[in-house]
Amino acid sequence: MTGWILAGLFAAAEIVLAVLAFTAAKEQGKWMKCQLLFRVGETVLLTGILVMPFIYLKWRFACALGLLILRLLISGIVFLVRRKKASGEKSRAAAVVSCVLSVVLLTVSLTPAFLFANYNGLPNTGDLTVISSSAVLVDSSRKETFETDGSFREVPVHFFYPQEDGEYPLIVFSHGSFGYYESNYSSFTELASHGYVVASMDHPYHSFFTEDTDGRLIIVDSQFFSDAMRISNEDVDNEEAFAITSEWMKIRTSDANFVLDTIKEAKKAGSLGSAWHTQDTEAIVSLLQKTKTDKIGVFGHSMGGATMEAIGRTRSDVAAVVVLDGTFLGDITGVKDGKRQFEEEPYPVPLLDFSKDTDYDEIARAKSETGYQYVNEEVMKRAKDGRLVLFRNTGHMDFTDLPLLSPAIASALGTGSVNSSEFLPMMNGIVLNWFDYYLKGEGVLQIQDKY
Repeated sequence: MTGWILAGLFAAAEIVLAVLAFTAAKEQGKWMKCQLLFRVGETVLLTGILVMPFIYLKWRFACALGLLILRLLISGIVFLVRRKKASGEKSRAAAVVSCVLSVVLLTVSLTPAFLFANYNGLPNTGDLTVISSSAVLVDSSRKETFETDGSFREVPVHFFYPQEDGEYPLIVFSHGSFGYYESNYSSFTELASHGYVVASMDHPYHSFFTEDTDGRLIIVDSQFFSDAMRISNEDVDNEEAFAITSEWMKIRTSDANFVLDTIKEAKKAGSLGSAWHTQDTEAIVSLLQKTKTDKIGVFGHSMGGATMEAIGRTRSDVAAVVVLDGTFLGDITGVKDGKRQFEEEPYPVPLLDFSKDTDYDEIARAKSETGYQYVNEEVMKRAKDGRLVLFRNTGHMDFTDLPLLSPAIASALGTGSVNSSEFLPMMNGIVLNWFDYYLKGEGVLQIQDKY
């Protein structure tokens, strides 16, 4: 909303400036002075807004501020150089062209403000104060397969945890394809406010963007992006899809195992080893000392959910798993005669699977028409303690904070008609209930099959 308001104010100012060339500021020198004053006013307006404490994600306005400063400098220089030589009337055509160009450029520069909302998370219901720290963990046992320079795999980890002293169970999160570590920010802070240490991983080259140990920006790999889109659109057969997704899962589960093992090793040692690269050394050492790692929770969205479901099957220290609208890719063991084969061993730990109700309506139709088997359904049949929860009126991105952060982008990627401001607190409450019950042994599970 702030972006649109600014765009309207800037457009109004430019139109008024153009009108002055026809009326009170016909003289060229006077018009130049008015232009300079307008440029100062626009720059001061945006600067003043940006210092307001309730304006979040200030980078949304960086392009606009840069453009305003550049225009102000140019107008100031022109005024100082030409004011004494300016004579005659200001060209009305030039004033109109300047107005149109200014409105277009300013509107374009505000595009990030149109795409992203003034979002800073949701209110937490817990009593604890949430703080954060971050590090990049370097896995010297793995070469980075997305690079050719022989560098090691790097996994950024971002911690959200209570400021207060205490003992808090560890929960680790994995984002979806083209996601990023804050995709479920409201979930992290809600859990942390109730006494959990949440570690959210980035998966470089699967993340939309992240940074390495040198501060270099790493964006999503183009081949990964292309393959993910083809598979989501069902443009590949089962054998090719299995070959591709198996490689993805190998990378992601290796990331998750490395993060979990490295955290546990640092806690045991009471210090950070050579794998850790951070400016928050003291804070993280202190954090790990109050982190409980005997019963660990894991969760993730989409492919991140698939990653954590696979992790829960193989690690004895994982005590509870939550999958947010993800397909259990790790339980597809192969393809025979064109049909997927599934893991037959019962899933060993409590597993909570969130899904859109429309997915299961489509699966039911496909099952009756072609005998289609869905891996999540097959796993849940044999799970020792599995719970499927369906949500009405949801889309894939509704299980993240993206609809509140960027309604336009979320809609393009897939949302339903659900109100995210109401849905996310409900979803986060269910996740909290699940982890409280299985990690802390507190409360009673109050989870419906459908919402």
